[in-house]
Amino acid sequence: MKKDNIAMLLKGNPYPGRGIIIGKTPDGKKAVTAYFIMGRSSNSRNRVFVEDGEGIRTQAFDPSKLEDPSLIIYAPVRVLGNKTIVTNGDQTDTIYEGMDKQMTFEQSLRSREFEPDGPNFTPRISGVMHIENGSFNYAMSILKSNNGNPDACNRYTFAYSNPIQGEGHFIHTYTGDGNPLPSFEGEPEWIDIEGDIDEFTAMLWDSLNEENKVSLFVRYIDIASGSYETRIVNKNK
Repeated sequence: MKKDNIAMLLKGNPYPGRGIIIGKTPDGKKAVTAYFIMGRSSNSRNRVFVEDGEGIRTQAFDPSKLEDPSLIIYAPVRVLGNKTIVTNGDQTDTIYEGMDKQMTFEQSLRSREFEPDGPNFTPRISGVMHIENGSFNYAMSILKSNNGNPDACNRYTFAYSNPIQGEGHFIHTYTGDGNPLPSFEGEPEWIDIEGDIDEFTAMLWDSLNEENKVSLFVRYIDIASGSYETRIVNKNK
């Protein structure tokens, strides 16, 4: 697999949809995650990220213009002890509740499928980061229709132990724009992780399509102490 430059991947795709990045800083001291949302409809674009405890949630920027909240209002990030969960939907809660009952990440998602938004059948993408005793590992998941056929759900989990410094992985919902939207395919993309949290946040935000980007969340977690820094960028202000 070829390692990609995340800025070039984003600049080359006008509509990756929603995306999750997880990796490690070049000095190996911090675990990195990022989550962004994009939108084509006025309902999807009418959103902001707000902090919610140790996590975040989406919120209507203008509540009077909120149409269908079912697939756009959720908690993308929740923290369960030494685990940080990042997803593109309300399966964040499913994973949180399952892992709280000693289920694995993969087991927790068995009750869920892709989103019921035909003809797109948007994949559910999820990630979990585990930091304990100075060690860090993570996993990513995608639940998708069977090549556009909603009669079957294809489930893929990718686990990364002892991540390499300065590297990470990127998974997103769509390979590009279209009608219907083409689902992500293959393994999470292998990318470089560079810069401090402000540099990384600015690079991601500047690389996302100006018309379609909505919100961005970035968190750097100190692997030794578990303390973290967060950045949130909203197009709606």
